Amino acid sequence: MANGLAEALTHYTDRQVGQSPFITAIEGLTILRSDHERAPTHTIIRPALCVVAQGEKWSTFGKQRFEYKAGQALVVGIEMPSVGRIVAASPREPFLGAVIEFTPAIMRDVMEHMDAPLKTSGTVGRGVFVTDFEGPLADCVLRLIRLLDTPDAIPTLHPLIMREICYWLLAGPRGGDIAGMTLANSYAQRVIGAIHCLRARFTEAIRIDELAAIAQMSPSAFHRQFKALTSITPLQYQKQLRLLEARRLIVSKDVNVETAAFEVGYESPSQFSREYSRMFGAPPRRDIRKLGAAPALA
Repeated sequence: MANGLAEALTHYTDRQVGQSPFITAIEGLTILRSDHERAPTHTIIRPALCVVAQGEKWSTFGKQRFEYKAGQALVVGIEMPSVGRIVAASPREPFLGAVIEFTPAIMRDVMEHMDAPLKTSGTVGRGVFVTDFEGPLADCVLRLIRLLDTPDAIPTLHPLIMREICYWLLAGPRGGDIAGMTLANSYAQRVIGAIHCLRARFTEAIRIDELAAIAQMSPSAFHRQFKALTSITPLQYQKQLRLLEARRLIVSKDVNVETAAFEVGYESPSQFSREYSRMFGAPPRRDIRKLGAAPALA
């Protein structure tokens, strides 16, 4: 199935203009292709199934690093800052992958109609993991990619295929872990509610007590559950959001460094520059010059 998916992704990307990532006609489906290894890229990743059909990649969330290659997929259950890098790609055998975003509403609806108990790994709280990509799940993704060849069928068939994908994820060996991030009354879901607040108000100074109250936990329990789920602390999460948004403003909006720092919530440009350097490996102006000289990243 991996070869069939690689062929379908090659067929699609050969016809595209521009460079990866390719935003497709199917909402939430992004296709990746790279003929070379790439430098690490920082991004915010939403709940998604990240499939590799050819090549190899790693992604880090906090201090946790996940490696996945052809025949494997990264499952991300909550919106988190991430650093990713393609480490196996060549003109002869390019990296080929797809990112398929899914919504908790569909996952919950599918889960409510399942009779069999969901399997769990026994690993508590982790919001991301790698799984083998095979069988019915792989077939669903292949059909989703091939659906791009028949645009008129997308509105009718896309929702059905997404329900299938959610079903096979829930029926798989980590179904219980996914369910734990989806159920409204779970610890994970309550932390996710606080994450949404932090995401919406990341430029503000938000106290842990306030986030803990949203999650209906004590501050110590919230801090512990937050780190178990995301691998980073709430302060680190907010800091990464601020720096990613500042970088976006400088690159795409042509905002100067000092203005970007203030807009994302920093009061000290020197502190902003120090933290920016730690995250991206260079001070803001040097980093932006490097980005301007580099080819688009896959």
